[in-house]
Amino acid sequence: MIKRNVRLRYSVFLYFLLAVPLNASSQIAVKIAKLKYPGGGDWYANKTALPNLIKFCNQELNTSLAPEEDVVEVGSRDIFLYPYVYMTGHGNVVFSEADAANLRKYLTGGGFLHIDDNYGLDKFIRLELKKVFPELELIELPFDHAIYHQKFDFPRGLPKIHEHDAKPAQGFGLIYEGRLVVFYSFECDLGNGWEDRRIHNDPEEKRQQALRMGANLIAYSFTSAR
Repeated sequence: MIKRNVRLRYSVFLYFLLAVPLNASSQIAVKIAKLKYPGGGDWYANKTALPNLIKFCNQELNTSLAPEEDVVEVGSRDIFLYPYVYMTGHGNVVFSEADAANLRKYLTGGGFLHIDDNYGLDKFIRLELKKVFPELELIELPFDHAIYHQKFDFPRGLPKIHEHDAKPAQGFGLIYEGRLVVFYSFECDLGNGWEDRRIHNDPEEKRQQALRMGANLIAYSFTSAR
């Protein structure tokens, strides 16, 4: 089981502990969530992706993640229950002032957001992230960043799962006070690679690359120094 002691120093996980009763004989399955956002974009895309990633992580990382993800709205206080939140879609995103403030509080309090462009999200999400962190810029992470070198090694960064514009896959990040709080996978279709094979008929090696990189994201979000 991946150690979570470092994360528990932060309010997001203290909230989790206070919200769920504990006893000495019980083991709580940690949950991850998909982000529901306003604006009309298909936040619900990649429906089989997270259950497959969860299964892979429980097998390969010895995590105890609940088998199905939750859905959490960007402006909800329930977002503080989740150490990892996944956001995807093809279209429009609009954060209200309250949404942006809530997301900022979650991320600065220890949370981690993975934004996975499903082709078409880029021009919208970049504007909305400025509402959350007006002082920060998305930067491309170097290939030696720890997120590419957890259990699985990706010396060339993100794997390319689907081809759209003959552009390389890129991993961007927002770094707040020295900590990576948002990871943005672009021109990659990482979540599509997590989906059931029947949906995209990807070669198994592509699916494994996507799942391994996803496992790195989970591992990093659970154990990275805060």
